[in-house]
Amino acid sequence: MPEKIGLVYIVGAGPGDYGLITLKGLECIKAADVLIYDRLVNEKYLGLAKDGCELIYAGKQSSDHAIPQDRLNELIADKAAEGRIVTRLKGGDPYIFGRGGEEALLLRERGIPFEVVPGVSAFSAVPAYAGIPVTHRGYASTAAVITGHEDPAKETSDINWRALAGIGTLVFFMGVKNLAKISENLVAAGMPETTPAALIERGTTPLQKSLISDLKNIAAAAAEKNIKPPSILVVGKTAELGGRLNWFENRPLSGRKIIVTRAREQASELSAQLERLGAMVYETPMIRLVPPDDGYESLKTAMAEISRYQMIVFTSVNGVSRFFERAAEFGHDIRILSGLSIAAIGEKTADALRARYLNVDIVPGEYKAENLAEKIIETHKSKKLDILVARAQNARDTLVEALREAGHRVSVAHVYKTVHDAAGPFDIKEMLASGEIDVLTFASSSTVDNFMIAAGAGAVTDAVRNNGLKIAAIGPITASTCAKYGVEAAIKPAQYTIDALAGEIAAYYAARTAETR
Repeated sequence: MPEKIGLVYIVGAGPGDYGLITLKGLECIKAADVLIYDRLVNEKYLGLAKDGCELIYAGKQSSDHAIPQDRLNELIADKAAEGRIVTRLKGGDPYIFGRGGEEALLLRERGIPFEVVPGVSAFSAVPAYAGIPVTHRGYASTAAVITGHEDPAKETSDINWRALAGIGTLVFFMGVKNLAKISENLVAAGMPETTPAALIERGTTPLQKSLISDLKNIAAAAAEKNIKPPSILVVGKTAELGGRLNWFENRPLSGRKIIVTRAREQASELSAQLERLGAMVYETPMIRLVPPDDGYESLKTAMAEISRYQMIVFTSVNGVSRFFERAAEFGHDIRILSGLSIAAIGEKTADALRARYLNVDIVPGEYKAENLAEKIIETHKSKKLDILVARAQNARDTLVEALREAGHRVSVAHVYKTVHDAAGPFDIKEMLASGEIDVLTFASSSTVDNFMIAAGAGAVTDAVRNNGLKIAAIGPITASTCAKYGVEAAIKPAQYTIDALAGEIAAYYAARTAETR
């Protein structure tokens, strides 16, 4: 019986923005037994790989490759020859200055099947994110893509500069180090030195920055603005449109660097909102959700005795999801809450319940435990209830104590516990000391406590005092925990939700931008 032969997917991952990968590209990542990726690939894609997938970093930074290309070609083939699915993940499009053709040729020589999945190329995407259409009626009806860094082994250049000088828009890859030479060659070939030129660094990522100049001055302007690789050079009349159409760098939080400290299961929601507003987000989760110490015994008991309760209270979205996960495990579904009044601490928690086709009877106007207790007590003045509170093991006792003081009979079921988590791949002390971080976000008191342990309260206070770091706290309880460590939350939303927190951060910087105009 012949040995199983593997398969190689040569996949273009797009220019950097997480959303600029094809659906087929995502499928290939998820199917991979081996994932070989380049430096410019968005690292979030790696998190989509299946358990047990072998991750191999190939580097690929201007003549400084973690694995030389010839060896890389062999590695791809060797892994596939083991009968494995290999996904070769490359920035941009694999066949536009991606050296995908070299990899495909070796695979064909060795008889290994492969498929090529085209990607969104920086050729069009990066100019678009800088407000530059590559072609535009009345400006340019032709375009060319050129390498600004030819194979150093070649004795002579095969670039026809005279032909290029007559093309409407020129897009150069890898041209930062040779800007002056590129300009000289184009001018010598007949292109006016006043021709508009734009340079875009780290295009389509939150760190994108661009400048618009002309052929004569582009090299000097790049040096003044400290433009570095990876960058795209656009030459032609369309480049001047970037000054009017640049949408990406004009978003509310463009250029801002923000730390998100939420649990891994929750960080993506806040991160996604901040990224849509233009921020560069660093996820440094400070808490992790784990089973409670009682192994769900209190919850199991409560479910077995559910008929004796008149009300159930949920104090978080996590509480809702964990409650119903365990309910299913114990043989129940939403009907277990039939006949019970349901209270939720806020609209997000209420929405999580409504998504399960449950009506929510009580939601306080202000999303705090104190206000929820007041609302329940006010609603049931004439009757004392048996109430089940589904919450985290280490949550505050404020709600439970207030209800008991009012005469209600309250039982607590622990649906999860929060514990300290590692900060992820980042050195948070170094990040704070660098002065590059604009905002540090906290969505709970436990994230504040754990961050102060991990970074040191002194590092945070120094960054606030000396580097302009702003603290964003989701609500007054979290803000008061910050104050306990000697730091004031400069950003506090009126509503204590993730949506409001992201919006308040954007509003904070919008107000300061308006002040400087």
